[in-house]
Amino acid sequence: MRRSIYLLPLLMLLCIGMVGITSCKKSFLNVVPDNVATIDNAFASKTEAEKYLFTCYSYLPYEEDPTYNPGITASDEDWIEDNEIHIRTTGVVQIPRGGQNTTNPLCNYMAGTMDGALNSDGQGMYRAIRDCNVFLENIKDLSKVPDLDIDTRQRWISEVMFLKAYYHFILFRAYGPIPIMDKNIPISASLAETQVSRQPVDSVVNYIANLIDSSLTYLPSIITNTASELGRITKPIALSMKAKLLVYAASPLFNGNGDFASLHNHDGTQLFNPTYSVDKWKRAADACKVAIDACAAAGIKLYTFPGLSGSTLSDTTMTQMSIRNAMSEPWNSELIWGLVHSSMGYNTFFQAIGGAAYDRTYIQNGGITYGNALMGPTLKMAKMFYSKNGVPIDEDKTLDFTNYTALRVAAHDERFDIKEGETTARLNFDREPRFYADIGFDRGIWYMANSPSHSDENTFYLFCRAGEFGQNSPIPITTMYMKKILNWHFDWNTRVYIPYPYPLMRLAGLYLLYAEALNEANPTPTDEEYKYINMVRARAGLGTVQDCWTNYSNNPTKYTTQSGMRAIIHRERALELCFEGQRYWDVLRWKTAPQELSGNITGWDRTAKTPDLFYRELTFYNRKFVAPRDYFWPIADADLLNNPNLVQNLNW
Repeated sequence: MRRSIYLLPLLMLLCIGMVGITSCKKSFLNVVPDNVATIDNAFASKTEAEKYLFTCYSYLPYEEDPTYNPGITASDEDWIEDNEIHIRTTGVVQIPRGGQNTTNPLCNYMAGTMDGALNSDGQGMYRAIRDCNVFLENIKDLSKVPDLDIDTRQRWISEVMFLKAYYHFILFRAYGPIPIMDKNIPISASLAETQVSRQPVDSVVNYIANLIDSSLTYLPSIITNTASELGRITKPIALSMKAKLLVYAASPLFNGNGDFASLHNHDGTQLFNPTYSVDKWKRAADACKVAIDACAAAGIKLYTFPGLSGSTLSDTTMTQMSIRNAMSEPWNSELIWGLVHSSMGYNTFFQAIGGAAYDRTYIQNGGITYGNALMGPTLKMAKMFYSKNGVPIDEDKTLDFTNYTALRVAAHDERFDIKEGETTARLNFDREPRFYADIGFDRGIWYMANSPSHSDENTFYLFCRAGEFGQNSPIPITTMYMKKILNWHFDWNTRVYIPYPYPLMRLAGLYLLYAEALNEANPTPTDEEYKYINMVRARAGLGTVQDCWTNYSNNPTKYTTQSGMRAIIHRERALELCFEGQRYWDVLRWKTAPQELSGNITGWDRTAKTPDLFYRELTFYNRKFVAPRDYFWPIADADLLNNPNLVQNLNW
């Protein structure tokens, strides 16, 4: 269980003051606050106040664990087997199975969770905001914490102001219009004062943006104390999150969404503005550019793999390592905000996918096979990656992927992607570098630092068919693995996991947000948006959008129109940020979820021993997204009963 938190009605979370600091099982930077009797004791010294600061950080959701992160598990990128023993019946993995409800909402960010059968995998964001308010009220009082110097005081205030804004953002992303908790309501307040209402979308966005702006002055641009402060809030983090917030606010889900025009408070206040505004995209684009400039000033840049000392790797592998390590190399040059939790040794995303997932691994003659894996990429995701020509496989006019199950033997010049002489499906040939970097597939090469050949020649490759050597437990139901999340220094023999911070924000994602905002803010694509999307593509080993579509696409002018570039940017985000928890929220804000999050979940046949039977596309689940209901999560029935001023999201 993640932590012991009592489920309080939202009304109580909004109004009660904290009279003691509860002990957190898993807190920021492995600091566990002491049980102190009163707030005065908590702010009697710098040491005690710092524990409260880390308590404010401790509410950051466990995004590094896909079974707690709806951005990963509720997406269409991967799937978990229905009868997997590790799936909690009330966990976020039930969201794509239609398990969301009003009695005990899944991933209840409003009120938090209970232990046992009612665990819904959500951190209580109003509890987090309440603690942030307690901290700010006391630290701003110069008579408190007498041994705290002014510079540290101002920095701590800025950090917690940002955290308070971010916790509001998490609520906004999941519920839309929310009650704003700028100050704690005193316990002596009247009942009427505690019965808060939801605020309109535009008001919520402006509140969060202004709070971030207020936090900027005393945030450091970089972390200088890397021994103990990595993961703390910096100015590039704050500016990047403001940019992300404003891109969300400009997106179709929040900008002129007529589907939610009927959502009003009981007093008639309209919660969604049904009028579209292009100025919201312009504001978002400006914020993205400010964030990009701040990142550049702080030395944040797109990661490229530096190579190996005393060894030579092929250009193919070098490109793939740049792609893989942009996510899983600890504290690499591209990371804007890395999430750290002491419970994961600041995060082994790979281990979180596994636990038992990769607990039994077998190596023989360079081959690899796994047992008991929890989740794997969907065939839809595998198809989504571009061809080697940098365009969708159904648009490539020079390569035919119509019969993607057809069998083919890997040639010598394909040996850095697929094991030479081995048979696999047409779908696995002639694909872009991100396909080979992100997805582990049957007979695909999987280069690691402990390669038996000490190079990428004659290195590891993956076995996924039934009855392969050492395979005594099921592989993922789809037969594929999220290769990208595995740090390349992992050792299959010792099973030593390499921890790394989960990337809440990295520079490539910010570049793509900027390109998207520019595209929506202008009637025709601009050189600036081409510039930033092409920088991401270049690192991925692809040509420019202009060259690839002109020369290889059956729709060669697609990139010249706003709608065409919209489709290109949306797909680019899906591929570049694959398995990083972004796509689920993207398809919601784009209002494409009814198409993307509905339909058959498919993969290959893991029960087959021969390639002709293995490469049969099987359906494991038929998923349904109910619009407009599923765009936002429900408020718990108990909270609606306790606070008659709250209104439920539509169709719940």
